[in-house]
Amino acid sequence: MKIIAIDSSGLVASVAIVEDEILVGEYNLQYKKTHSQTLLPMLAELKKMVELDLGTIDAIALAAGPGSFTGLRIGSATAKGLGLALDVPLIEIPTLDGLACNLYGSEKLICPIMDARRNQVYTGIYEFLKTREVPFSYRLSRILPQCAVSIDEIADRCNGYGREVIFLGDGVPVFANRLSERMKVPYSFAPAHMNRQRAAAFGVLAFEYFREGKCVPAKEHAPEYLRLSQAEREKAEKESKAQEMES
Repeated sequence: MKIIAIDSSGLVASVAIVEDEILVGEYNLQYKKTHSQTLLPMLAELKKMVELDLGTIDAIALAAGPGSFTGLRIGSATAKGLGLALDVPLIEIPTLDGLACNLYGSEKLICPIMDARRNQVYTGIYEFLKTREVPFSYRLSRILPQCAVSIDEIADRCNGYGREVIFLGDGVPVFANRLSERMKVPYSFAPAHMNRQRAAAFGVLAFEYFREGKCVPAKEHAPEYLRLSQAEREKAEKESKAQEMES
């Protein structure tokens, strides 16, 4: 089985090809370009380098959200276009699940945090549980499913479990100082090669999803934003103020 995995939910644009749970190739880029400029050229270059026959692809995996509204729309459009063109299903991976998967096998709590602005983060709390499954012996488990909360709330939740925590994601440099003030249990930050989204992690999780039948037709896919966009929030605030003035 062969899967193309795509992630454009945050600062990193990432594309990977995974075959029978072996990473064939991966292309990651975090630079001052929009994902609309990078994602398809990256896939084209990766396809060329590994001599990929698109007709052999069985599914397209993607980071389904939350994340950057623009980034998610670009990733969604790219995945849907590929899925429709190749007549293959999409495998929707929650963004925070894929990010947490970077720390496979860790005995510590894993807390990915993505900057959601307004002092909030997209986050969740995860752990890896030992199993007897083959070929891998650990399974990602959600303690707190992905959500949008304040950095103080997620720090307090982590403290409540009384276990050491590893933080990762683009929210770390934004909220590192605040975490140092709030955290009461031991904690650390993941190093550079583990602390951002990687399409390969989404591709690996996609095999598990595929075995469980968690696929959708390309035309039915829609990103999961978790909250309203800034424009939608501002519109709602204006409408609320207008209603208050009328009353």
